[in-house]
Amino acid sequence: MVGILGAFQVGISGLSAAGGGLAVVGDNIANSSTAGFKSSRAEFQDVLATSLKGIDGGDQFGAGTKLAHIKPMFTQGNIARTENITDLAISGNGFFQLDAPFGYGYTRDGSFHFDKDGVLINADGYVVRGFQVGDNGTITNKVAPIKLGQTTIAAKATENVNINMNLDSREDVKVFDITNPEKTSSYSTTLSIYDNIGTPRLITMYYNKAENNTWEYHAVIDGKDAAGGEEGKYYEMAAGKLIFNDKGILQEEVDVMNDFNFNKGAAPGQKVLFNYGQSFTEGGSGIDAATQYGSESAVSRHTQDGATAATLTSLSFNDKGVLTAAYNNGESRDLAQIAVAKFENNEGLFKVGKNLFKESSKSGQAAMGKPHEAGRGEILSKSIELSNVDLATEFIALMEQQRNFQANAKTINTADQMLQEVLNIKRN
Repeated sequence: MVGILGAFQVGISGLSAAGGGLAVVGDNIANSSTAGFKSSRAEFQDVLATSLKGIDGGDQFGAGTKLAHIKPMFTQGNIARTENITDLAISGNGFFQLDAPFGYGYTRDGSFHFDKDGVLINADGYVVRGFQVGDNGTITNKVAPIKLGQTTIAAKATENVNINMNLDSREDVKVFDITNPEKTSSYSTTLSIYDNIGTPRLITMYYNKAENNTWEYHAVIDGKDAAGGEEGKYYEMAAGKLIFNDKGILQEEVDVMNDFNFNKGAAPGQKVLFNYGQSFTEGGSGIDAATQYGSESAVSRHTQDGATAATLTSLSFNDKGVLTAAYNNGESRDLAQIAVAKFENNEGLFKVGKNLFKESSKSGQAAMGKPHEAGRGEILSKSIELSNVDLATEFIALMEQQRNFQANAKTINTADQMLQEVLNIKRN
């Protein structure tokens, strides 16, 4: 009798375990289309057995089974491409960190967007956290909510002009005359710079050979751009000297005068540094600096650091999770970088719903870092990580749980028939 009654308990434990396993499989199937979802696996254990020999061991029969663990499977899900720049996927290890009502939440679902205040959030309004940009435009180690900030940037006055060029050593010596710059210079070129309110100003650079291995440069503007100037008349705003050695390498740069005074509301006394490369005097080799060779004078490249006021035109994320804003004046600025959380034990994370996890004592604390560093995955923009559920595998598991349930039900049915036979003995 005891054995028959025990068989009931064994069968019931099997039904309970099979039902739990079925629930796990069903949850996987139900979330096969959930972005960033990680499937789980039911793991079973036998229940403490009874020994016919007591503490001597051996001759034991089991007391059934139980659903012991539900193990999350943190394998990589497939990556699907989208057209939304704020859709992000992590390829590799790590989680996005969000500000959730219960504290910090962690997710693999990168379906993000910017709200009306320019804050990057998920579909439930939880704020995405990342590394902030410092005053110098570089990414810092401070983690905070990712925000767009101002969508316009102020004008920036030109402070530096970099010119890479060659001056023809065969030219004759000339004395520069501002009233007749074309005939008293050996070479000229034009470039645009910006005043403090973002107005582009055209300047002409005149070069004349003052003596062997020594050249003068003169930054000249038309009177229509000069404060108190007369249109059609030339005004010199900056001048300097370029001194070369006997090998045509830049030996020294000398700044003679520098004082730009533009009209139409621009601030007076703007200083613009003309840089012709690192000379010997500045500790350079002269290789990347201006030269004086026996070939035609020519400018190979020039750049300047000023800009007009601009508005935001587009945003993008790179594979390191850096959010970059592009403006209609051609400038681009880094705004923030996605922070990636890494745990010692991903399987120890606690599911809280809404595609979120929170840390637990088993997972350890989140180690925040930058994408593609210290074992963290890279960020893929315009991408979403799909569920890692394999439906074919789940359908097989579904059939297995069904068969297990049927088999355990058969155990109970058989035990019931045997017990019925015992009862029939008394009737007879």
